[in-house]
Amino acid sequence: MKFESQLLKGIAPVVVLEILSRGSMYGYELSRSIEQRSGEILSLGKGTLYPLLYNLEAKKLIKGKWETNQSSRKRRYYSITGKGKDELARQKVQLQELTTGLNLIFGGALVTA
Repeated sequence: MKFESQLLKGIAPVVVLEILSRGSMYGYELSRSIEQRSGEILSLGKGTLYPLLYNLEAKKLIKGKWETNQSSRKRRYYSITGKGKDELARQKVQLQELTTGLNLIFGGALVTA
């Protein structure tokens, strides 16, 4: 299912923070992890993901660090910061409340985590 870009744009930051809360990743790895963990429902292309990463880094919710792997390829690895963990916790509470409200509106048709 393809989601409206504005709907995905609203949840993309919290999705990225959640994935990075499990460990640091470089951009492509992060993109694939989002797709896999969402059952291929959510997808962030390069045109969406990298501006989002730059924005989250500017807000000090994540930090990036250049690293060279075994094949001498440089990659920028992103990790969540303490401020990012606080923001993630706040956003998760809001999403849980939103899910509860939507379940009430749709008669329990939505599944809660």
